[in-house]
Amino acid sequence: MSKITVVGAGNVGATCANVCAHKELATEVVLLDIKEGVAEGKSLDMWQTAAVNMYNTKTVGSTNDYTKTAGSDVVVITSGLPRKPGMSRDDLIATNAGIVKSVTENVIKHSPDAIIIVVSNPLDVMTYCAYLTAQKASNKVMGMAGILDTARYKAFLADETGVSVKDIQALLLGGHGDTMVPLPRFTNVGGVPVTDLVSEEKLNAIVERTKKGGGELVNLMGTSAWYAPGAAAAQMVEAIVRDQKRIFPVCAWLTGEFGLKDVYLGVPCVLGKEGIEKIIELNLTADEQALLEESAVAVKDVMSVLTKMNAEAEA
Repeated sequence: MSKITVVGAGNVGATCANVCAHKELATEVVLLDIKEGVAEGKSLDMWQTAAVNMYNTKTVGSTNDYTKTAGSDVVVITSGLPRKPGMSRDDLIATNAGIVKSVTENVIKHSPDAIIIVVSNPLDVMTYCAYLTAQKASNKVMGMAGILDTARYKAFLADETGVSVKDIQALLLGGHGDTMVPLPRFTNVGGVPVTDLVSEEKLNAIVERTKKGGGELVNLMGTSAWYAPGAAAAQMVEAIVRDQKRIFPVCAWLTGEFGLKDVYLGVPCVLGKEGIEKIIELNLTADEQALLEESAVAVKDVMSVLTKMNAEAEA
Protein backbone atom coordinates (compact mmCIF):
# COMPACT_ATOMS: atom_id res chain seq x y z
CA MET A 1 0.00 0.00 0.00
CA SER A 2 1.08 3.57 -0.59
CA LYS A 3 1.59 6.66 1.53
CA ILE A 4 -0.34 9.86 0.88
CA THR A 5 0.40 13.33 2.24
CA VAL A 6 -2.02 16.25 2.28
CA VAL A 7 -0.39 19.61 2.98
CA GLY A 8 -2.86 22.08 4.47
CA ALA A 9 -5.24 20.92 7.20
CA GLY A 10 -7.96 23.43 6.42
CA ASN A 11 -11.42 22.32 5.30
CA VAL A 12 -10.37 21.16 1.83
CA GLY A 13 -7.22 19.37 2.95
CA ALA A 14 -8.90 17.68 5.91
CA THR A 15 -11.80 16.53 3.71
CA CYS A 16 -9.38 15.13 1.13
CA ALA A 17 -7.41 13.25 3.82
CA ASN A 18 -10.63 11.92 5.33
CA VAL A 19 -11.93 10.60 1.98
CA CYS A 20 -8.54 9.00 1.21
CA ALA A 21 -8.57 7.27 4.60
CA HIS A 22 -12.17 6.06 4.28
CA LYS A 23 -11.40 4.59 0.84
CA GLU A 24 -8.26 2.91 2.23
CA LEU A 25 -6.12 4.39 -0.52
CA ALA A 26 -2.96 4.03 1.56
CA THR A 27 -1.54 2.44 4.69
CA GLU A 28 -0.96 5.95 6.05
CA VAL A 29 -2.30 9.41 5.27
CA VAL A 30 -0.22 12.27 6.65
CA LEU A 31 -1.93 15.63 7.23
CA LEU A 32 0.46 18.58 7.64
CA ASP A 33 -0.14 22.20 8.56
CA ILE A 34 1.81 25.19 9.91
CA LYS A 35 -0.75 25.91 12.64
CA GLU A 36 0.28 24.18 15.85
CA GLY A 37 -1.80 21.13 16.72
CA VAL A 38 -4.46 21.48 14.01
CA ALA A 39 -3.23 18.66 11.76
CA GLU A 40 -2.57 16.43 14.78
CA GLY A 41 -6.03 17.07 16.17
CA LYS A 42 -7.91 16.55 12.92
CA SER A 43 -5.96 13.40 12.01
CA LEU A 44 -6.55 11.95 15.49
CA ASP A 45 -10.26 12.72 15.18
CA MET A 46 -10.30 10.95 11.79
CA TRP A 47 -8.40 7.92 13.12
CA GLN A 48 -11.03 7.56 15.86
CA THR A 49 -13.71 7.14 13.15
CA ALA A 50 -11.88 4.10 11.75
CA ALA A 51 -13.45 1.79 14.33
CA VAL A 52 -16.91 3.16 13.47
CA ASN A 53 -16.55 3.18 9.68
CA MET A 54 -14.43 0.02 9.56
CA TYR A 55 -11.27 1.00 7.71
CA ASN A 56 -7.57 0.53 8.44
CA THR A 57 -5.80 3.55 6.98
CA LYS A 58 -3.95 5.40 9.75
CA THR A 59 -4.14 9.20 9.72
CA VAL A 60 -1.13 11.03 11.19
CA GLY A 61 -0.82 14.77 11.86
CA SER A 62 2.24 17.00 11.73
CA THR A 63 2.96 20.65 12.48
CA ASN A 64 5.44 21.56 9.75
CA ASP A 65 7.55 18.42 10.26
CA TYR A 66 8.09 17.20 6.71
CA THR A 67 10.15 14.20 7.84
CA LYS A 68 6.80 12.53 8.60
CA THR A 69 5.88 12.88 4.91
CA ALA A 70 8.99 11.03 3.69
CA GLY A 71 8.40 8.42 1.03
CA SER A 72 4.96 9.68 -0.01
CA ASP A 73 3.66 8.38 -3.33
CA VAL A 74 1.20 11.23 -3.83
CA VAL A 75 1.17 14.69 -2.23
CA VAL A 76 -1.86 16.96 -2.38
CA ILE A 77 -1.13 20.66 -1.79
CA THR A 78 -4.07 22.70 -0.52
CA SER A 79 -2.01 25.36 1.31
CA GLY A 80 -2.64 29.04 0.70
CA LEU A 81 -4.64 32.01 1.85
CA PRO A 82 -8.07 32.98 0.50
CA ARG A 83 -8.36 36.32 -1.22
CA LYS A 84 -9.27 38.98 1.33
CA PRO A 85 -11.12 42.29 0.82
CA GLY A 86 -8.80 44.87 -0.70
CA MET A 87 -6.29 42.23 -1.83
CA SER A 88 -5.41 42.42 -5.52
CA ARG A 89 -4.99 39.37 -7.71
CA ASP A 90 -1.25 40.05 -7.84
CA ASP A 91 -1.09 40.20 -4.02
CA LEU A 92 -2.83 36.85 -3.79
CA ILE A 93 -0.49 35.31 -6.36
CA ALA A 94 2.60 36.65 -4.56
CA THR A 95 1.43 35.36 -1.17
CA ASN A 96 0.30 31.92 -2.30
CA ALA A 97 3.21 31.40 -4.70
CA GLY A 98 5.56 31.87 -1.77
CA ILE A 99 3.62 29.28 0.22
CA VAL A 100 3.34 26.75 -2.63
CA LYS A 101 7.05 27.15 -3.50
CA SER A 102 8.10 26.48 0.09
CA VAL A 103 5.75 23.50 0.43
CA THR A 104 6.92 21.99 -2.87
CA GLU A 105 10.59 22.34 -1.90
CA ASN A 106 9.97 20.51 1.37
CA VAL A 107 7.84 17.84 -0.31
CA ILE A 108 10.50 17.11 -2.96
CA LYS A 109 13.25 17.02 -0.35
CA HIS A 110 11.57 14.13 1.48
CA SER A 111 9.59 12.49 -1.34
CA PRO A 112 11.51 13.11 -4.59
CA ASP A 113 9.40 10.61 -6.54
CA ALA A 114 6.00 11.86 -5.36
CA ILE A 115 3.26 12.81 -7.79
CA ILE A 116 2.00 16.28 -6.86
CA ILE A 117 -1.62 17.43 -7.08
CA VAL A 118 -2.19 21.15 -6.51
CA VAL A 119 -5.49 22.50 -5.19
CA SER A 120 -4.27 25.93 -4.01
CA ASN A 121 -5.66 29.04 -5.73
CA PRO A 122 -5.33 30.63 -8.21
CA LEU A 123 -5.24 27.00 -9.33
CA ASP A 124 -3.65 27.13 -12.79
CA VAL A 125 -0.79 29.45 -11.79
CA MET A 126 -0.14 27.66 -8.47
CA THR A 127 0.23 24.39 -10.38
CA TYR A 128 2.73 26.16 -12.64
CA CYS A 129 4.56 27.41 -9.53
CA ALA A 130 4.80 23.86 -8.14
CA TYR A 131 6.03 22.59 -11.52
CA LEU A 132 8.80 25.20 -11.72
CA THR A 133 9.85 24.45 -8.13
CA ALA A 134 9.67 20.65 -8.30
CA GLN A 135 11.76 20.50 -11.49
CA LYS A 136 10.32 17.14 -12.44
CA ALA A 137 8.43 15.73 -15.41
CA SER A 138 5.21 17.63 -16.07
CA ASN A 139 3.11 14.45 -15.96
CA LYS A 140 3.96 14.25 -12.24
CA VAL A 141 2.68 17.76 -11.38
CA MET A 142 -0.97 18.55 -11.99
CA GLY A 143 -3.87 20.62 -10.71
CA MET A 144 -7.35 19.71 -9.52
CA ALA A 145 -10.11 21.85 -11.00
CA GLY A 146 -11.91 20.06 -13.83
CA ILE A 147 -13.22 17.22 -11.67
CA LEU A 148 -14.74 19.74 -9.26
CA ASP A 149 -16.22 21.86 -12.05
CA THR A 150 -17.60 18.75 -13.75
CA ALA A 151 -19.08 17.51 -10.47
CA ARG A 152 -20.96 20.79 -10.05
CA TYR A 153 -22.15 20.66 -13.66
CA LYS A 154 -23.38 17.07 -13.19
CA ALA A 155 -25.14 17.94 -9.93
CA PHE A 156 -27.05 20.78 -11.58
CA LEU A 157 -27.95 18.56 -14.55
CA ALA A 158 -29.20 15.81 -12.22
CA ASP A 159 -31.46 18.34 -10.48
CA GLU A 160 -32.78 19.59 -13.82
CA THR A 161 -33.38 16.18 -15.42
CA GLY A 162 -34.50 14.34 -12.28
CA VAL A 163 -32.20 11.39 -12.98
CA SER A 164 -29.33 9.81 -11.07
CA VAL A 165 -26.13 11.82 -11.05
CA LYS A 166 -24.37 8.45 -11.60
CA ASP A 167 -25.72 8.31 -15.16
CA ILE A 168 -24.40 11.70 -16.24
CA GLN A 169 -21.17 11.84 -18.24
CA ALA A 170 -19.73 15.29 -18.86
CA LEU A 171 -16.55 17.10 -19.77
CA LEU A 172 -15.20 20.60 -19.18
CA LEU A 173 -11.99 22.15 -20.49
CA GLY A 174 -9.97 25.27 -19.80
CA GLY A 175 -9.10 27.32 -16.77
CA HIS A 176 -10.76 27.16 -13.38
CA GLY A 177 -13.38 29.92 -13.17
CA ASP A 178 -15.16 32.15 -15.62
CA THR A 179 -13.04 31.03 -18.59
CA MET A 180 -13.84 27.32 -18.22
CA VAL A 181 -15.13 25.71 -21.41
CA PRO A 182 -18.16 23.43 -20.94
CA LEU A 183 -18.82 21.00 -23.78
CA PRO A 184 -22.54 20.15 -23.94
CA ARG A 185 -21.75 18.20 -27.13
CA PHE A 186 -19.84 15.71 -24.99
CA THR A 187 -22.46 15.56 -22.22
CA ASN A 188 -24.88 12.63 -22.04
CA VAL A 189 -27.33 11.11 -19.58
CA GLY A 190 -27.16 7.32 -19.70
CA GLY A 191 -25.93 7.61 -23.27
CA VAL A 192 -28.69 10.04 -24.30
CA PRO A 193 -27.34 13.43 -25.48
CA VAL A 194 -28.16 16.06 -22.87
CA THR A 195 -29.44 18.34 -25.64
CA ASP A 196 -32.31 15.85 -26.13
CA LEU A 197 -33.35 16.24 -22.48
CA VAL A 198 -32.62 19.85 -21.58
CA SER A 199 -33.52 22.96 -23.57
CA GLU A 200 -30.71 25.16 -24.87
CA GLU A 201 -31.84 27.98 -22.59
CA LYS A 202 -31.77 25.78 -19.47
CA LEU A 203 -28.44 24.25 -20.49
CA ASN A 204 -26.88 27.69 -20.93
CA ALA A 205 -28.16 28.69 -17.49
CA ILE A 206 -26.62 25.55 -15.96
CA VAL A 207 -23.32 26.27 -17.70
CA GLU A 208 -23.29 29.82 -16.31
CA ARG A 209 -24.14 28.55 -12.83
CA THR A 210 -21.27 26.05 -13.08
CA LYS A 211 -18.80 28.78 -14.03
CA LYS A 212 -19.76 30.70 -10.91
CA GLY A 213 -20.18 27.57 -8.75
CA GLY A 214 -17.48 28.52 -6.28
CA GLY A 215 -18.79 32.06 -5.90
CA GLU A 216 -22.33 30.82 -5.24
CA LEU A 217 -21.08 28.82 -2.27
CA VAL A 218 -18.96 31.69 -0.92
CA ASN A 219 -22.05 33.92 -1.03
CA LEU A 220 -24.06 31.33 0.90
CA MET A 221 -21.46 30.39 3.53
CA GLY A 222 -19.08 33.32 3.65
CA THR A 223 -16.20 30.95 2.86
CA SER A 224 -15.02 28.62 0.12
CA ALA A 225 -16.42 25.14 -0.51
CA TRP A 226 -14.64 22.10 0.87
CA TYR A 227 -16.67 18.86 0.61
CA ALA A 228 -16.67 18.71 -3.20
CA PRO A 229 -13.11 20.08 -3.71
CA GLY A 230 -11.71 17.67 -1.10
CA ALA A 231 -13.54 14.69 -2.61
CA ALA A 232 -12.46 15.69 -6.14
CA ALA A 233 -8.79 15.79 -5.13
CA ALA A 234 -9.18 12.40 -3.43
CA GLN A 235 -10.66 10.97 -6.65
CA MET A 236 -7.47 11.95 -8.48
CA VAL A 237 -5.38 10.33 -5.74
CA GLU A 238 -7.44 7.15 -6.05
CA ALA A 239 -6.97 6.95 -9.82
CA ILE A 240 -3.20 7.27 -9.37
CA VAL A 241 -2.53 4.93 -6.41
CA ARG A 242 -4.90 2.26 -7.77
CA ASP A 243 -3.63 2.72 -11.34
CA GLN A 244 -7.22 3.01 -12.56
CA LYS A 245 -6.53 4.69 -15.93
CA ARG A 246 -9.54 6.96 -15.34
CA ILE A 247 -10.24 9.77 -17.79
CA PHE A 248 -10.66 13.06 -15.96
CA PRO A 249 -10.37 16.74 -16.82
CA VAL A 250 -7.04 17.68 -15.19
CA CYS A 251 -5.00 20.88 -15.10
CA ALA A 252 -2.02 19.73 -17.15
CA TRP A 253 1.07 21.25 -18.80
CA LEU A 254 0.48 21.53 -22.54
CA THR A 255 3.30 21.17 -25.05
CA GLY A 256 1.35 21.56 -28.28
CA GLU A 257 -1.86 19.66 -27.52
CA PHE A 258 -4.97 21.49 -28.79
CA GLY A 259 -2.52 23.84 -30.54
CA LEU A 260 -1.47 25.28 -27.17
CA LYS A 261 1.82 25.14 -25.31
CA ASP A 262 3.64 26.44 -22.24
CA VAL A 263 0.44 26.72 -20.25
CA TYR A 264 -1.29 24.79 -17.49
CA LEU A 265 -4.87 24.20 -18.60
CA GLY A 266 -7.74 21.80 -17.94
CA VAL A 267 -7.83 18.98 -20.53
CA PRO A 268 -8.98 15.33 -20.52
CA CYS A 269 -6.24 13.07 -19.18
CA VAL A 270 -5.74 9.40 -18.39
CA LEU A 271 -4.68 9.15 -14.73
CA GLY A 272 -2.71 6.15 -13.51
CA LYS A 273 0.31 5.17 -11.46
CA GLU A 274 2.62 7.34 -13.61
CA GLY A 275 0.43 10.40 -13.07
CA ILE A 276 -0.86 11.92 -16.29
CA GLU A 277 -0.28 8.98 -18.62
CA LYS A 278 -1.93 10.54 -21.66
CA ILE A 279 -3.57 13.79 -22.70
CA ILE A 280 -6.58 13.11 -24.89
CA GLU A 281 -7.01 15.57 -27.74
CA LEU A 282 -10.57 16.13 -28.90
CA ASN A 283 -11.75 17.27 -32.30
CA LEU A 284 -13.19 20.59 -31.22
CA THR A 285 -15.47 22.80 -33.28
CA ALA A 286 -14.13 26.21 -34.27
CA ASP A 287 -16.25 27.83 -31.53
CA GLU A 288 -15.03 25.38 -28.87
CA GLN A 289 -11.41 25.85 -29.92
CA ALA A 290 -11.81 29.63 -29.78
CA LEU A 291 -13.17 29.40 -26.22
CA LEU A 292 -10.29 27.15 -25.18
CA GLU A 293 -7.74 29.55 -26.68
CA GLU A 294 -9.45 32.43 -24.90
CA SER A 295 -9.15 30.49 -21.64
CA ALA A 296 -5.46 29.83 -22.32
CA VAL A 297 -4.84 33.55 -22.86
CA ALA A 298 -6.50 34.35 -19.51
CA VAL A 299 -4.40 31.72 -17.71
CA LYS A 300 -1.17 32.86 -19.39
CA ASP A 301 -1.97 36.39 -18.28
CA VAL A 302 -2.02 35.22 -14.65
CA MET A 303 1.07 33.03 -15.18
CA SER A 304 2.95 36.06 -16.48
CA VAL A 305 2.47 37.75 -13.10
CA LEU A 306 4.35 34.87 -11.46
CA THR A 307 7.05 34.90 -14.16
CA LYS A 308 7.59 38.63 -13.59
CA MET A 309 7.78 38.14 -9.82
CA ASN A 310 10.35 35.37 -10.22
CA ALA A 311 12.45 37.52 -12.57
CA GLU A 312 12.38 40.43 -10.10
CA ALA A 313 13.35 38.12 -7.24
CA GLU A 314 16.38 36.87 -9.20
CA ALA A 315 17.45 40.36 -10.31
